[in-house]
Amino acid sequence: MRQGFDNDKYIALQAEHIRSRINQFGGKLYLEFGGKLFDDYHASRVLPGFEPDSKFRMLKTMVDEVEIIIAINANHIEKSKTRGDLGITYDEEVLRLLDVFRSRGFATSGVVITHFENQPSAVAFRSRLDGLGIKSYLHYPIAGYPYDTARIVSDEGYGKNEFVETTHPLVVVTAPGPGSGKMATCLSQLYHEHKHGNLAGYAKYETFPIWNLPLKHPVNIAYEAATVDLDDANCIDPFHLEAYGKTTVNYNRDVEIFPVLKTMMERIAGESPYQSPTDMGVNMAGLAIVDDDAVREAAKMEIVRRYFQAAVDARRTGIHEERVERLELLMNQAGIDSSFSPARSVALLKEETTGGPAGAMVLADGRVVTGKTSPLLGAASSLLMNALKAVSGVDDDIYVISDDVIKPICTLKTSTLHSKNPRLHSDETLLALSVSSATDPLAQQLLDHVDDLRGCDAFFSVILSATDERLYRTLGINVCCEPKYEQRRYYHK
Repeated sequence: MRQGFDNDKYIALQAEHIRSRINQFGGKLYLEFGGKLFDDYHASRVLPGFEPDSKFRMLKTMVDEVEIIIAINANHIEKSKTRGDLGITYDEEVLRLLDVFRSRGFATSGVVITHFENQPSAVAFRSRLDGLGIKSYLHYPIAGYPYDTARIVSDEGYGKNEFVETTHPLVVVTAPGPGSGKMATCLSQLYHEHKHGNLAGYAKYETFPIWNLPLKHPVNIAYEAATVDLDDANCIDPFHLEAYGKTTVNYNRDVEIFPVLKTMMERIAGESPYQSPTDMGVNMAGLAIVDDDAVREAAKMEIVRRYFQAAVDARRTGIHEERVERLELLMNQAGIDSSFSPARSVALLKEETTGGPAGAMVLADGRVVTGKTSPLLGAASSLLMNALKAVSGVDDDIYVISDDVIKPICTLKTSTLHSKNPRLHSDETLLALSVSSATDPLAQQLLDHVDDLRGCDAFFSVILSATDERLYRTLGINVCCEPKYEQRRYYHK
């Protein structure tokens, strides 16, 4: 894929800038860490060259200076809030994060349970943490939050929260998802540090929107597309413009809360080091873009993906049609429409000519391959096989998996497992290919090139089954579907 982002430059710039911010505050910084640490696939899609674990790798260069606090909202525990991309609840995600941090050599301070009001599930989770030997701390709701700053910055506000003892110069506060209370945790810690007479500061690390790109740059529009469910909107930072005469980009929630945040910091430390929400940020991503055209094209593709994702969700659930309309407006702002991906027109044409569901995939070299529904293979399976043949140099007319391998699986599905659909899903096809590789070198050749499909874009003329979509995403293939079902019925598995 065409690269537009220098990942090594980014890691070096980012670590240097964070160390500078630590020194600014006398050797201690609480860093609110937004976004995903290990698997930021949105950033890797809109900034080709950005590795999904770039932020984590950057922290790894500072591992001896870093200590980590994980915040989780007690209400999210109570409601069993789930991280959609992983399919696990927020409390399970906390344990997963702790395992990853510990295995990579990072010091962890413990877990802060925010908004704690004796919610039964939160109490049970704290007991579970205790049983695992993990320290936990309670933070409580504050009446009048966030506008009653006199109460918040007092012994009745942040003063009631349990203080987390830390020993490292950089304390990263992260969470399983948004709304977990990261900022409040940082400010509560800051309040207690100053009560103890310790110098400490606060900063925020969010990759998007990128403050030094234009407001309507496709990368920043793609961020709005990714957060359409949160009603986030990018805007010019008016405080930065007034203080410095420079135009920078931030987003509405940070701009709206900044006067309150500034007042809190003045009450905590006597003065605020920041004149704008842009001042609070430490993100250097914009300075590592090396090919703006490549980044623009990648971001436009992401906006289209978000549109089809929302359209399919609306078709499945019957709600949130307003998100689809909002994404249509964002596509207009970026100067594109739903046909921006060449895979879509090819997939729809394939369906028209074959009379059944079809798919198309754009390979890394720009070639577009197709797949159609057959008696033995679904469109997703057929496309996967044809794409693997293309990237491994195997002629498309060669049958790598023989019918003798496929038919017993189809029979098992219908006769024993009582499935009405005999065709192989893409995961079953990949298993059949793996079995064939024991005796067929061509099958092994295809398997050797599976990773070559990572980052490619696939489009299907109908909504995929959850099984096929999950397999494609596991392989790192970006998937979009026309928002329609293969069959006209009320219930779809």
